Amino acid sequence: MRKIIVTTNITLDGVMQAPMGSEEDTSGDFKYGGWTAANADAISGKAVQKEMNQTADYLFGRKTFEIFASFWPEHANMWPGINDGTKYILSNTIKKSDWKNTVFLGSLEDIKQLKISEGSDIQVWGSSELTHLLLENGLVDELHLRIFPVILGKGKKLFNNGTVPTAFTLTENVVTTKGVIIAHYKRVGEMLSSEAAHILIDKYLKS
Repeated sequence: MRKIIVTTNITLDGVMQAPMGSEEDTSGDFKYGGWTAANADAISGKAVQKEMNQTADYLFGRKTFEIFASFWPEHANMWPGINDGTKYILSNTIKKSDWKNTVFLGSLEDIKQLKISEGSDIQVWGSSELTHLLLENGLVDELHLRIFPVILGKGKKLFNNGTVPTAFTLTENVVTTKGVIIAHYKRVGEMLSSEAAHILIDKYLKS
């Protein structure tokens, strides 16, 4: 079974929309595109490069795929893996691309079948709507977050009200010179019930 790893930049209030550029995603009249720039440094750059250097396949929503497809095929020297890895795109509106190694999926069931197939781990970059779908169906195995010291107040967020309650454990973390928290979390299972949580709290308080 393959792991699905969501890797994304987010603000303190959970916004993940258009972190890299002003025209990246202006939907919803979003005016803060490129909000990561002021807090970028060598440590955060190294963290991104580490993700890019992993042997992986990729899963995208349509909008993020179109952004990637307009840039990365001509910049293979910066990220060879994105060209060589298989790119799976969940879309009901596009079914083909000139970018090599692309496969189009039409449903959640297709993603479930992909997850249980043989192959490399699957990275999800951006793709907020797709990420919501994965979180709502308990399909995210790891979260690789770069949490920026910024509050935007509006924009597409990583989590929504449909997210399945899930417990994660921290496996890796570092803080950059600009105060960006780079944290990797691994899924460990479902959340404890309220009764079980109270038992643990009582045990802790009495210890």
